Amino acid sequence: MDVLDGDYIHAETEWDELLWLWQRTEAPKGCRVELVDGIVTVAPLARVRHQFLVAHVHRRLCAAVPTWGVLQRCPLAVPSRLGIYLPDITVVPEEELHAAEERCLPAAAAALVVEIASRATARVDRTVKVHAYASAGIPLYLLLDGLAPDGPVCTLHARPEKGAYREVSRVRCGEPIELPAPFDLVIDTAEFPEA
Repeated sequence: MDVLDGDYIHAETEWDELLWLWQRTEAPKGCRVELVDGIVTVAPLARVRHQFLVAHVHRRLCAAVPTWGVLQRCPLAVPSRLGIYLPDITVVPEEELHAAEERCLPAAAAALVVEIASRATARVDRTVKVHAYASAGIPLYLLLDGLAPDGPVCTLHARPEKGAYREVSRVRCGEPIELPAPFDLVIDTAEFPEA
């Protein structure tokens, strides 16, 4: 990499340049800074209900896989999609955590990602991230979408193959959703707070 004018770099690859830019993007404290299709995006703080859902699901996942890393807002790198995403929750086998780089985790290391749609992120959560997580080979992607056009739903995407999830399970919020092995966990969405 060559530094130009002390402020900008010329990298050998587009990915290295975007990673450099993402690492130096300043945003208000608590905001989510992601790289989506090669564009740096900033999303505002989530609402209290959003944080409650994150905490609820986080506790359930910690109990299901107590020796794994259950991380909140851990940067996942998907270079093939020019993306760095900060899922609400990322579940990673412990051995993958020890091999991780300093700033980003390769998305392929994740066993499960959980996104909770907000007004600022719903479109990307429903479209871009589905394709990015599948192309990275993340086995499970759980989207809790209280803003879905047809009413609140929970969608579990599974079996990534050739850049797409081959199985999609959808339940209305208020019904249980089952995560397969290695989690073997049923999340009762009736316990979620009202919108």
